[in-house]
Amino acid sequence: MWLRMRQLALVAHKLNPVIDDLRAVFGLEIGHRDPGVKVFGLENALLPVGSQFIEVVAPIQENTAGGRYLDRRHGDGGYMCILQCDDHGAYKRRVAELGIRKALDRDSAEFCNMQLHPRDTGGTFLEIDYQKGGEAPDGPWMPAGRNWKPAVRTDIVRAIAAAEIQSSKPDALAQRWAQILLRPLIRDGRGNPAIALEIGTIRFVPEADGRGEGLGGIDLVVADRARLLAAAEKRGRPIVNDTVMIGGIRFGLVAG
Repeated sequence: MWLRMRQLALVAHKLNPVIDDLRAVFGLEIGHRDPGVKVFGLENALLPVGSQFIEVVAPIQENTAGGRYLDRRHGDGGYMCILQCDDHGAYKRRVAELGIRKALDRDSAEFCNMQLHPRDTGGTFLEIDYQKGGEAPDGPWMPAGRNWKPAVRTDIVRAIAAAEIQSSKPDALAQRWAQILLRPLIRDGRGNPAIALEIGTIRFVPEADGRGEGLGGIDLVVADRARLLAAAEKRGRPIVNDTVMIGGIRFGLVAG
């Protein structure tokens, strides 16, 4: 039974400034805009990073869940950690066993979606999805539409390596997520609790920026550091300790 990190979502007050930074600094391109998110009072854009995705959503009306999340976390930042599995039934049974509520639960012949309620999971929105025909890492992914591959650009960054979830109680939160995801806890090189997936890692760190619990960082595998540094400087996004801030997220730069 495998589990992959397929998509990480950010939420922003305004969509275009964050998208412009992601395109300029990381050399990414928009692969899809989903008109379906309008029902939630949002607009979005998905940018492929190899076969994974960074999504940015922004409210287009008052009193949306995304808008309330922006208020709760004091501005733009991380929103969702979206995983892809090959056995959705097993995770549905696990979620039921643990008594975790679902914020969204939709199944079709092609795609099965299960978004868990953050009050029961802690951390951030955790979503576990199944895609028919998605056995290969670069296989189809319905949230990104059917024509995302022409937008793939890997000359500056080529993959998402990790999601960083911050919390005042990172060890307890990590244990909760490991329980949900049926994965053992490990420790990363800095001693932080982490969960290794077949593609990507989720690590849990102490909250130190005053913004509370949530998705605070994303690690990207860098293919051309010189171009990235030059683009970040031109964009006015300084890199400190191999980290650049965009859209309220700490983007860590990982060699690879």
